[in-house]
Amino acid sequence: MLFASSLASFGRYCIFISKVFTVPERWKVSFKRTVSEVSKLGIDSIPLVIIISLFIGAVIAIQMQLNTTSPLIPSYSVGLATRDIVLLEFSNSILCLILAGKVGSNIASEIGTMRVTEQIDALEIMGVNSCNYLVLPKVIAFLFFMPILVVFCMTTSLFGGLTVAMVTDLISVSRFTYGLQAFFNEWYVWYGIIKSFFFAFIIATVSSYFGYYVKGGALEVGKASTNAVVTSSIIILLFDVILTKLLLQ
Repeated sequence: MLFASSLASFGRYCIFISKVFTVPERWKVSFKRTVSEVSKLGIDSIPLVIIISLFIGAVIAIQMQLNTTSPLIPSYSVGLATRDIVLLEFSNSILCLILAGKVGSNIASEIGTMRVTEQIDALEIMGVNSCNYLVLPKVIAFLFFMPILVVFCMTTSLFGGLTVAMVTDLISVSRFTYGLQAFFNEWYVWYGIIKSFFFAFIIATVSSYFGYYVKGGALEVGKASTNAVVTSSIIILLFDVILTKLLLQ
């Protein structure tokens, strides 16, 4: 029963995506909505990303230093490990799990509210492709801005680790900086950015799907937001495993 329900939901999601990715009827209107969504979904997320990244970068550096006290491990390994953890996992996967809560719930609740207040029905009556009109600008905006958020996360996380070296005596600044530069692999940066595109698509489309097919009232909108966040998080973790295998083998 659960498998049949999941299969039916996946089929409806595919039909939903096919309606979303059609040629906009009015390019000018679609462009204006996309710019507005960039501000709402992307720019408004920058303060959250910076705050979380600073603290996580500092915590990673502290924990690495406290757990690598062996004389056989070079002191610069703290900076190296902090850098690789941030580039490989935190700046893309963990960040997108966090944004699934903020951005995903925002999208699901917004579209869900439009559904229960019959605004989407009004668009359909006027002959407007509501899927394309409402969802496509959100998907494009989030896909466009997600790499920028990833770069912000990378930068501020490493700065958070460097701040620990500057204000404490756990590790010297020179050793930490040397670790950040040692054995640098440029592909790790591109790896994080590539993964972020997939995760941004998942967050935007899955959240829109749950919001679009809400039935009922305000209570169901809240449930749809919760389901959107949970489902997006699970799919992100699944794709994290798949993409890691494909991109780092």
